[in-house]
Amino acid sequence: MSNFELSPPQNHINQQQITQIPNQEGKFVVKFWGVRGLIPTPGGNTSCYGGNTACVEMQVADKHLVFDGGTGLRLLGKSWLEIQQPLEAHLFFTNSQSNRIQGFPFFAPAFVAENSFHIYGTAASNGASIKQCLCDQMLLPHFPYPLQVMQSELQFHNLIAGKAVKLDDVTITTALINQTQKSIGYQVSWQNYSVAYVTDLHQDVDETERRRIIQLTEGVDLLIANLTTPPTFHKADYSDSHWQTAVDLAVTSGVKQLVLSHYHPDDYDDFLDRVQMEITSAFPKALIAREGLVLVVV
Repeated sequence: MSNFELSPPQNHINQQQITQIPNQEGKFVVKFWGVRGLIPTPGGNTSCYGGNTACVEMQVADKHLVFDGGTGLRLLGKSWLEIQQPLEAHLFFTNSQSNRIQGFPFFAPAFVAENSFHIYGTAASNGASIKQCLCDQMLLPHFPYPLQVMQSELQFHNLIAGKAVKLDDVTITTALINQTQKSIGYQVSWQNYSVAYVTDLHQDVDETERRRIIQLTEGVDLLIANLTTPPTFHKADYSDSHWQTAVDLAVTSGVKQLVLSHYHPDDYDDFLDRVQMEITSAFPKALIAREGLVLVVV
């Protein structure tokens, strides 16, 4: 059974405390650099949990894995500049929407010639590859510098949902979890430990998607999932649907730990405080992610 260690243990973290994961060779460590969905949300109402869009780092033995490249990727990149170069890492994107890729142009290690990055993603809803989507957002008038100014070695891999990626003794399994958004879910397995990253859950999942999601998450040590709040949840009649989908999946799949992330821009700190209390009453080993949260799986 995995032994989860939370660092730091308190619910809230000062943004200045965010640094790179310390040397954890032989460990499986997860760190949250961005927890917001749709659009970055800076301000006093989001300072406790964080306003950067999605980015999760996993250090698995000697492998550096990153899931999604929202604005949290900029902070991760700054921390990596402080560690010894050259650096090799693997970046996995769930989809090509702006909140998943908008941090990539500001990913400083990609501008260092000695570094090497493998970039994985599936085709977008318009058929564009992950390389094309990353290139397009860096073209004028959107951005002043094209992707070609990145001096690191960039290798692009077009994923096919259902296929696995093998990195020595680390296996990354994939599944299409949201047909509408063409979103991929991931399971990272190493030795006897596993973490699932499934952050495009929705309430009206069909039976085919449901089977794929359960297969991807069954028995994992840690499930990272999203809140599925309806558009009108800030009205007076919102219910527990914001966390119920993730909890139902965690129970059905028999996961050991659940962490919710990828919040709506209007999910303010006080709201997420309430969600934390509600969700632990339904699933005791559940957490609301904040920027800087570190989980040591083993």
